[in-house]
Amino acid sequence: MKTESLDLVLDESPPQPAGEGTQQATAMPDDGLLIVPMRNVVLFPGMILPLTLGREQSILAAQQALKLERPVGILLQREPEIDRPGPDDLYGLGTVANILRYLTLPDDTHVIVCQGVQRFRVIEYLSGYPSPVVRFAGIDDLNVANNEVTARFIQLKERALQVLQLEPQASLEVSAAVRGIGSPGALADLIAGFLEIGPNEKQAVLEAVDLVRRLDLVLDYLLRRLEVLKLSREIDERTKASIDERQRHFLLLEQLKSIQKELGEEDEGSSAELAELHKAIAEAQMPEEVARHAGKELKRLERMQDGSAEYSMIRAYIDCLIELPWKPPEADRIDIGEARRMLDADHFGLEQVKKRIIEFLAVRKLNPEGHGPILCFVGPPGVGKTSLGQSIAKALGRKFVRTSLGGVHDEAEIRGHRRTYIGALPGNILQAIRKAGSRGCVLMLDEIDKLGSGIQGDPSAALLEVLDPEQNNSFRDNYLALPYDLSSVLFITTANVLDNIPGPLADRMEIIHLPGYTQEEKLEIARRYLVGRQIARNGLQAGQFEITDAALMAIIRDYTREAGVRSLEREIGAVCRRAAVNIAEGGASSVRVDECDLAPILGPCKFDNEVALRTGMPGVATGLAWTPVGGDILFIESGRTPGDGKLTLTGQLGDVMKESAQAALTLMKTRASSLGIDSVDLEKCNIHIHVPAGAIPKDGPSAGVAMFISLASLFVDRAVRSDTAMTGEISLRGLVLPVGGIKEKVLAAMRAGIRRVLLPERNRRDLEDVPAGAREKLEFVFIENVDDAIANAMETQLAGTP
Repeated sequence: MKTESLDLVLDESPPQPAGEGTQQATAMPDDGLLIVPMRNVVLFPGMILPLTLGREQSILAAQQALKLERPVGILLQREPEIDRPGPDDLYGLGTVANILRYLTLPDDTHVIVCQGVQRFRVIEYLSGYPSPVVRFAGIDDLNVANNEVTARFIQLKERALQVLQLEPQASLEVSAAVRGIGSPGALADLIAGFLEIGPNEKQAVLEAVDLVRRLDLVLDYLLRRLEVLKLSREIDERTKASIDERQRHFLLLEQLKSIQKELGEEDEGSSAELAELHKAIAEAQMPEEVARHAGKELKRLERMQDGSAEYSMIRAYIDCLIELPWKPPEADRIDIGEARRMLDADHFGLEQVKKRIIEFLAVRKLNPEGHGPILCFVGPPGVGKTSLGQSIAKALGRKFVRTSLGGVHDEAEIRGHRRTYIGALPGNILQAIRKAGSRGCVLMLDEIDKLGSGIQGDPSAALLEVLDPEQNNSFRDNYLALPYDLSSVLFITTANVLDNIPGPLADRMEIIHLPGYTQEEKLEIARRYLVGRQIARNGLQAGQFEITDAALMAIIRDYTREAGVRSLEREIGAVCRRAAVNIAEGGASSVRVDECDLAPILGPCKFDNEVALRTGMPGVATGLAWTPVGGDILFIESGRTPGDGKLTLTGQLGDVMKESAQAALTLMKTRASSLGIDSVDLEKCNIHIHVPAGAIPKDGPSAGVAMFISLASLFVDRAVRSDTAMTGEISLRGLVLPVGGIKEKVLAAMRAGIRRVLLPERNRRDLEDVPAGAREKLEFVFIENVDDAIANAMETQLAGTP
């Protein structure tokens, strides 16, 4: 039995009913009654209850009743989930109630305080009203005075007072009301209204028009409540003796469990939940060892209280076991022709890379059970490494998931945390597979070269097992603490550079280099993909915006200098946004952008052709460099001043590059006589070698040839050809040694306007990787020693050289 009170800060301003509803309500017949449906509340005659109104029809009915000074009918819904109940959704017997107060709370909630008057029965529903209206017949209580009623009345009052003594929340006012009431029917209604029973039981009492039956029903409910309260007090006394101070906060849970055991009832919700877990474990098709372990954990869960901390930890662990995909993956659906078409549609260029991917897919189709290699796409940003992984997933018909390893410095991010820690979770590998929902997914480990290490361990060492096809069939995550088969997962990794990847980890992967794009390839990519994507992102239609090929080439040449196309797409997006502003303001219905229109939008050119300006004087040579974002040209400037033979190096040079400069100077001194240089002059001057862009660190041996040619040009007073760039390492014997990054360097030379490139003879084989367009536009000269370099780099051949 419970009591309720209303203690709120209320806005008692009179409600403002809608005009249309008012007009219809004024035509309501005299025997009409406005209905307010309630979901879980039964109002009895004589009771005063606050009722919260949330539906527009109910609010309108209450407002109309107030305006017309009429009562309302309170009817219980059969199904509380129904939002707009019809006649069949409501019980046919309810309570006529007077609205004592209409309240509007600060959160715009409507509350009416109602007093039940009498029972009524619905005769028929009237149509044409904005809220339910019925014709009704009132039902009055018959004051029957006989021995049966009197005996039940006395018994009911005694049992009610006993319940109120045992009920911890009972108030003195309710006890006084029970003692003072003299009507058997009113007493039954009062007790049923405050008794803790369900709305259907209360409706049964309301529908019990016969007084004897009503008294019997309420007496039966009251006796059941009395038994529960007596048992509760006995259990409370026994439980308190067995629970120490540390377990005192579980007192209520123990009482509830003991009550259910005494009554022979179980927690239906908990039983249903455990049954669902049993079913889910059986349907997950776990391996025998895993299923046995899951069953063991489930038995532990059954013996625990659901409010304990360990309960939630074990439940989360079981949920993780269930959600992980254990079923064998479906066979790959590989169509080589479709895969080739898909790769060509999604990526322009990258012919060697797409060829290797097709080979990979063909082997996978012929040998589905084999352990294929772990592919590692290495290349500068923006060349399409991640999208290639997505294309492979589409070609295999597999789900694609990606996890970034950039900045990961904790081994637990890969292997997970042990369950003993609060908030423990599986590692990124298992979380990604759980997200994919299949062991046969394509899992891309992005930015594998950005892994860190710290006091928490080395994540790259944890990846050694993950990326080894011979070991990952029994991968053990610390959180799972069980073997998990990763052999069906297709791992693909990406990196910008190989230098930061540990050797044992790189040895487990097949490295596929993705070079930068040529200007022609960038133009084609912009035509096919970038322009249309930016038009859609900026809210433009296909016919509202046009950009010429000359404008695109100008953006590529003068505003972006990168290996990929990300900056190019950003600049195209800036042009589209300017066009969107012009169209939105009504200045034009369509916009066409040409090369001459770029300066007002993107500003002045960001990159200039500096080759002619910097190579028109002795002592300046053009080298070629490799960077993580592609190739670049490198200017080597040499100068001399009177002094004692001191060498000065500036321009943020690394140790290897400084050693190359020293080797170039030593070689210069040994070749002085053959070049017609007085060795005494070399000893009487200080030499300064500077590499511009001093804020950018530079290192590597490939600038050795350019440094030697710069020094030779300075001392023989002959300028280096302005259309020529060179790369190569030198030795003290004058040999030109091979270097790496030939393709990136050649593309950088072409972008800078170079027409001739000097390459080491032993790099001739690397010319096959250079795009055909670059090979056609550039002249390649292969050199074996510095004499060949001098003969081909200087504008005028020197005397004494071969």
